[in-house]
Amino acid sequence: MHFTAYSEEKTTENPFAFGATYTGDLVSNLHGGIKTGTNYLGMATINVGFNTESAGWWKNGEAYIKLANTHGGEPSANLIGDFQGVSNIEAGNLSWLYELWYKQTFSSFSLIAGLQDLNVNFASSEYGALFTNSSFGIHSSIADNISSPIFPLTALGVNFQWQINDDFLWEAAVFDGTPDDFENNPYNINWKINETDGFLVVSEVQYKMSLLGSKNGNYKLGAYYHQNKGELNDLCRNYGFYIVADQQITDKLSAFSQIGLSPKALNMHNHFYSLGFNVNTPFRNREDDVFGFAVAYAGIDGNDVGSETAFEMTYKYQICDNLYVRPDMQYIINPAGTDVKLPNALVAFIRLGIEF
Repeated sequence: MHFTAYSEEKTTENPFAFGATYTGDLVSNLHGGIKTGTNYLGMATINVGFNTESAGWWKNGEAYIKLANTHGGEPSANLIGDFQGVSNIEAGNLSWLYELWYKQTFSSFSLIAGLQDLNVNFASSEYGALFTNSSFGIHSSIADNISSPIFPLTALGVNFQWQINDDFLWEAAVFDGTPDDFENNPYNINWKINETDGFLVVSEVQYKMSLLGSKNGNYKLGAYYHQNKGELNDLCRNYGFYIVADQQITDKLSAFSQIGLSPKALNMHNHFYSLGFNVNTPFRNREDDVFGFAVAYAGIDGNDVGSETAFEMTYKYQICDNLYVRPDMQYIINPAGTDVKLPNALVAFIRLGIEF
């Protein structure tokens, strides 16, 4: 790849962009699951972006690095026993390099290479991001069935994007098929790619359209194929498909849905469905607040525990631009994260978010 030095008048804009976040969850299992009890868990991130054009180098180049730390309890593992994960920041006590990549854009094409989180660009829902349960981020059918570069452990990859027009985007990526675990790579800085790791290929099309008059909608259709070698050096193949739909219904009401499908012959968890609604400005004097309700169903066949359904209700109370508090309730029908049947769980959250 050849870059031509950017010879126009240098901009005075700072090429560096800094950011930091802290998310804290106080989680209480009030009934059912493994046992009742309360855990606190948190996640801190620091990120730095660098723009080559602002530095007076060449146009349309971006570099990015993100460091992360998680700490505290593990409510799904120790209290609830659910399959999908009630908190999307649960990872144990870790400090690691989360993302490190470079992006170059040429007209309507972009190429991103480096350490990446698949869920940043693929299989993500704008309105599902409000919720705390992990399945509203990345489909549990992807997270459980293949070794994928998602939170907390990302992997090396190359992502190609083509912005065909204002409404239509196609992207495809190839990732290391078996990211090293934290036991062998505790800070995610010792990357190894070999024949046994195999590869993961993901492709997605995004189309913006309005099904309800002038209201905005964004629809995604994706597919993935994963191949690596197992413990006995045998070749393992898996694949699946997914759909994500985000649709504004009124000025205040929005809806989203996710569908994940994979072959029953290869996966016990072979179908996933979700549906949710967000209400912006639920009260006249609370313009930045959001109320949400959603349900996620993880369809599991071939075991003694069966499928799991998670209901979540949440309210984001925006205190100021950089600070919010979000009370949250989840009801887990048939927690399916263990080998035994567990009673339905009622879980209460308070999430604190600080963003700079």
